[in-house]
Amino acid sequence: MGEKRRDDQTVGQGVKKGRRQYEIDIFRAWCKSCGICAAFCPVQCIEMDEEGNPQVVASEKCTGCGWCETHCPDFAISVRPRKENQLEAV
Repeated sequence: MGEKRRDDQTVGQGVKKGRRQYEIDIFRAWCKSCGICAAFCPVQCIEMDEEGNPQVVASEKCTGCGWCETHCPDFAISVRPRKENQLEAV
């Protein structure tokens, strides 16, 4: 069989080729601050702040697994690949 091509490679300043980066949006108006996203994020991208609200603390570690988005009972989280012009220098 032929070799499968990976289309998820991004190249940018300070970004390693082959590692896609993700944008995590938390919609505060919908969020009830249950903490499920922070408690179960496998790479600890989301933490609860001092007021008990979730905040993205390490989006560069996000693997794009979508666990937080899928399990949020309020549909208050969106995870999507960053566009090349959104990539930040590391």
